[in-house]
Amino acid sequence: MNNISKTDWKKVDSKSDEELTQNAISDPDNPPIDEDFFVKAKRVNSPQPKQQITLRIDSDTLNWFKKQGKGYQTMMNAVLRAYKDSRQDSSERERG
Repeated sequence: MNNISKTDWKKVDSKSDEELTQNAISDPDNPPIDEDFFVKAKRVNSPQPKQQITLRIDSDTLNWFKKQGKGYQTMMNAVLRAYKDSRQDSSERERG
């Protein structure tokens, strides 16, 4: 595995904090996080061992997760767990 950074550190070091902040704000892949994000955020843990399965995933969805880099399968598991947990929470509230 190649651990060499692709970041142009000389370019980063030549920019002011304000320029770097503006670049981050304007990056469509890096939306600003507001307080609402943290209110809705849930910690995702996976204490139990995983079970290997075969799962059919739309290719565009799989490619998006793979583009996130190493650990994309763990990320997919975390998203599925968060969805499951959110559905359990709402069904428990409905039951009363």
